[in-house]
Amino acid sequence: MSSSWSPSPVVPFRLVFSGVPRTLWLKLEAHNPYGSIKGRTAFALWQDVKDRIDHRVGLIESTSGNLGLALAALAAALQVPFTAVVDPRVSPSVQNTMSAMGARVVVVDRPDGAGGFLLNRLAHVAERVRCEPELVWPNQYTNPANPAVHAQWTAPELCAQLPARPMSVLVAVSTGGTLAGFRDYVLAHEPDWELVGVDVVGSLALGDIPGERLLSGIGASRRSSFLPHGYRPAVHIGPPEAVSACLWLEETTGITVGSSSGALVAAALRLFREDPGRTDIACLCPDGGDRYLDTVYSPLWRSRQALAPVDVADGVVVRGLVEDPVQGEVTLR
Repeated sequence: MSSSWSPSPVVPFRLVFSGVPRTLWLKLEAHNPYGSIKGRTAFALWQDVKDRIDHRVGLIESTSGNLGLALAALAAALQVPFTAVVDPRVSPSVQNTMSAMGARVVVVDRPDGAGGFLLNRLAHVAERVRCEPELVWPNQYTNPANPAVHAQWTAPELCAQLPARPMSVLVAVSTGGTLAGFRDYVLAHEPDWELVGVDVVGSLALGDIPGERLLSGIGASRRSSFLPHGYRPAVHIGPPEAVSACLWLEETTGITVGSSSGALVAAALRLFREDPGRTDIACLCPDGGDRYLDTVYSPLWRSRQALAPVDVADGVVVRGLVEDPVQGEVTLR
């Protein structure tokens, strides 16, 4: 794919859970260009639509933040107008960063009746494209370039970084493109992986019961177009667990991750607790905590959302980094 990108780092932590040694592997996509896994998606979408872009009209996309940031950076570099359609759960700092890069940010604040704002964000984009036929919509929700980039790039990169032994690999769900890409890679290459989808309670992405959702970057108001029949195995995590896992990880390792990564870590700790025979779990962490300083890492925000702390790591002892280094670099506290 993009030969100029170095692999994002994988940081393995040695844990002891109920007296059993385990290893938690964190692939930190915050170290990518554009600061998240969505940089890979943005690159693939841009390659797919670049020949159709009118540099006077530009492109538009619905985003929960990270893809918008990556597309805004690409558009700014190539002097192409870009409109990011977001909702109130996207933090003010992320909105301001996109605006500073020259993007037009449209906030759709009418709930869609399915626990979020996605359906109304998509309706806004569709109406804009109807009124301006030359406006290009890459459409991360249905474009095959989305899962393809993860099947051809992200998944094999992670496989090369992990030891060749049985491994549970956890992938968060929003559009479902990343999980579908990993599924395709596993089916084609058969690594010794148990691939697990991680979603939030109330999300319809994998076909669960709809409900109000609080966190950005994970979950959806409709079933994933890339996973129309859902996906199993899957774990659903509530906002208190995801946020508590973010805070636990920061306190014990110095690493800050976003809310979707917190859901992955919470799911990993749950799976470790449920199965003493599960010794290795890898989490594909989509982004870092820098984009959540005014939400997940803000005591005021957590208080306003009535997010009581949950002891997600009860009985876990962190022994530190595994001795052998893994591709990529990361600074720890």
